Amino acid sequence: MDLSSFDAVNRKPVFARNMIATSQPLASQAGAAAFARGGNAVDAALAAAITLTVVEPTMNGLGGDAFAILWDGKKLHGMNGCGHSPAAWSLERFKHLKVMPFRGWETVTVPGQVAAWADLSEKFGALPFEDLFVDAIRHAMDGFPVSPVIAKQWEISAQELAPQPGFEAFMPNGRAPRAGEIWRFADQAVTLREIARTKGRSFYEGRLAKCIADFAREHGAALSEADLAAHQTSWVDPISLAFKGVHVHEIPPNGQGIAALIALGMLEYLPYEQTQPGSAERAHLEIEVMRAAFADLYAHISVPETMKVSAADLLSPAYLKQRASLIDPHKAGRYEAGQPESGGTIYLCAADADGRMISYIQSNFTGFGSGVVVPGTGISLHNRGKSFQLDADHPNAMAGGKRPMHTIIPAFMTRDGKPVMAFGVMGANMQAQGHIQMTLRQAVEGLNPQAASDRPRWRIDDHGELIMEAQWPAAVIEGLKAMGHTPTVQPIDSLDFGSAQLIARIESDDGDTAAYAGGSDTRRDGMVVGY
Repeated sequence: MDLSSFDAVNRKPVFARNMIATSQPLASQAGAAAFARGGNAVDAALAAAITLTVVEPTMNGLGGDAFAILWDGKKLHGMNGCGHSPAAWSLERFKHLKVMPFRGWETVTVPGQVAAWADLSEKFGALPFEDLFVDAIRHAMDGFPVSPVIAKQWEISAQELAPQPGFEAFMPNGRAPRAGEIWRFADQAVTLREIARTKGRSFYEGRLAKCIADFAREHGAALSEADLAAHQTSWVDPISLAFKGVHVHEIPPNGQGIAALIALGMLEYLPYEQTQPGSAERAHLEIEVMRAAFADLYAHISVPETMKVSAADLLSPAYLKQRASLIDPHKAGRYEAGQPESGGTIYLCAADADGRMISYIQSNFTGFGSGVVVPGTGISLHNRGKSFQLDADHPNAMAGGKRPMHTIIPAFMTRDGKPVMAFGVMGANMQAQGHIQMTLRQAVEGLNPQAASDRPRWRIDDHGELIMEAQWPAAVIEGLKAMGHTPTVQPIDSLDFGSAQLIARIESDDGDTAAYAGGSDTRRDGMVVGY
């Protein structure tokens, strides 16, 4: 990793012994303040995550899910903070539809994020749980100026979500706040105090749970007090793939992280390193392995109990080699799912001088999520149920009390059993695509975190179309067209390519304390803060 490399027009990497990287400066400052109060990397991450529900409500809220991969100084841990569908949901309930709804109460599954905060704090934190809420409550009560990218996202979302139950709470003047306007949300501050005081239990078993369930009943929705009370965070072993001297780690299914590993695994059997960085030939191979990986993701991934093939099957060398053989290094292709032999999101990362590192992500799914906001609470509920399938034979078929296939994924990189980098790229199906692009920029091209984030990105969008950032040279676009791709170049201010946060450990002869290099995406309002 070349720590001196950077693009002159963009940011330099940040170096420090304690570090927090988020997509909003006030949240990064909240993480740094947690370090200043004696907190560790987990405390800093949680303080920032809690603050982000206030200062970046367009990407997350109190009613979402969360996942994490963390290095405790000795080993990796995985956390799945995804909730289940209401027990009363069934295919019969949705029989009049061809696909799951996109907004509204019929997309709302149990939010797992608040429980994840409490469980991470109890297991790994150093500060009292209530102390993590100080900055979030202050910003909700006193207000803060809305930052530019968030204002743009808010305006777009408000046009669609205004009819949803309770969403007027985010449009107090009949519109979204503009950039620079002061946003206050006292209802959310009161809720945050209650979550802090009860260590999250009110959200699942107390007054807040009753508010959520009562509002659901008022609108004929199925989510109940019993559904909320039954929720539990899951601790899991991350899955990983060896690639170019490092191991890349992801949360196992029901998450989409396995798609990034499948794509990277296929590249091992293709002439990737014979291509030039930034070339059409290199981008072509990255795009093709991602297309093939997505075919497998959408066909096979669900909760492990209903998958017909395992994660290990999909990551076996023989299967990856067979899938790679379908890819022409010079021509775009189309890929069906293989059959192996059976055997709106915020991302942040933090690291501390004692060697702890955490890769953390939380989300309401698409922007504000369902658009449903529980009156008097500031709780905006996610629309994660949208990810279910209504085909009874599909592994990800909707059922009561089931976790859906999930898009939000943290990532982690190790080498020889030691931490290298905590990283992630938020943004729906951009996440797995962002993971492989960040991995390749670091593990193959040797770029530092900020330079890796600054490089132009490609994306296969939700409709399967290839889109490219405006920063790509015209020769690359034309080269891809010559190989059969049909790229669409997006405007310079496009928000379609996600937002990366990365913290890499700096190799040093000083074994007593760790040091880090961090990068934050210039595509958003974010910031790396060192302490």
